[in-house]
Amino acid sequence: MKVLVVDDEELIREVLKEYLENDKYEVIEAGNGEEAITKAKENDINLIIMDIMMPKMDGFSAVKEIQKFKSVPTIMLSARGEEYDKLLGFDLGIDDYVTKPFSPKEVMARVKAVLKRQNSVGEEYVYKTLVVNFTAHTIKIDDKEIDVTPKEYELLTYFINNKNIALSREKLLNQIWGYDFYGDDRTIDTHIKMLRNSLGKYRNLIVTVRGMGYKFVPQE
Repeated sequence: MKVLVVDDEELIREVLKEYLENDKYEVIEAGNGEEAITKAKENDINLIIMDIMMPKMDGFSAVKEIQKFKSVPTIMLSARGEEYDKLLGFDLGIDDYVTKPFSPKEVMARVKAVLKRQNSVGEEYVYKTLVVNFTAHTIKIDDKEIDVTPKEYELLTYFINNKNIALSREKLLNQIWGYDFYGDDRTIDTHIKMLRNSLGKYRNLIVTVRGMGYKFVPQE
């Protein structure tokens, strides 16, 4: 698996590269946001570790640009720990957030957790004319690819992997946004509404479990 490490501090890139390569990941480096966009276009990236404060282009701006052509799970790094940064990052579809200074072992644990959430059994899930390709990170309906946010995609794949299981809002927050995200039920409800709108005629596959949360119920 290829991991793109983006940070203007060479020492941080070297430390993360050492730990990642010890776990058999292939590492691609970038020193700023603009370089990150170029590397993301040129390589088949499985995960991005992105610093926020960088010269030329900050991490948030770089993530926005990358999301225009590729859906890649992303962990943000920052020397700042303000809640605003976290909320902005999660709104962009960021998978996790690590505040500097950090333990490389903690970052590795988060890398594995994020990739585990992304991995699904099989290459595709097919329900009638709904096709979710886990390798290409695409969702198609009637052979037409639909545009979804990274969090919508994560939600749908998590639902598919847990079909017919009632999932609480808390469970969804912990699994999709991470255990340290201080969101509330509105975060889940808003994204479910967005996902249902994206699914169109298949919106009813996501069933509301009154007083608890949601579940994915395909009529198979």
